Amino acid sequence: MAMNPDANQPMLVPHLVVDDAAAALDFYARAFGGKEMARIPGPDGKLIHAAVQINGFMVFLNDDFPEFCDGKSSTPTALGGTSVTLHLHGPDVESRFQRALDAGASVVAPLEDQFWGDRYGVVRDPFGHQWSLAETVREVDMPEICANMAGD
Repeated sequence: MAMNPDANQPMLVPHLVVDDAAAALDFYARAFGGKEMARIPGPDGKLIHAAVQINGFMVFLNDDFPEFCDGKSSTPTALGGTSVTLHLHGPDVESRFQRALDAGASVVAPLEDQFWGDRYGVVRDPFGHQWSLAETVREVDMPEICANMAGD
């Protein structure tokens, strides 16, 4: 079998651990328009690997397998939060934000116009991962951003 020429394309892919990967795939489709690319179940039915394309980019996910992580769960719920926020930037942030809420996400930070020129808000998905959503609504140059940061 010939090797796919794209098999070794450089990429950086976030890999999420969740309590119910099958439900997460469904949620990401409803909330963010995700397109399922792969779903590989293990012998017990838990997903050992899954892939979804969101905003044209790949996100990997799998069910929690503490037995492969020194006996410790690595979901955001088990860890008491997450140190990573996945950022989705693009047009029509109002409807994309509402779509995530309608699918079951909760508001971490409401959508608001920000000093750096984006309309920006953050949601938490039902699996504990945070997603920021933004749309550039005005161009702001770096001196203005710095002045706003300094409170000038």
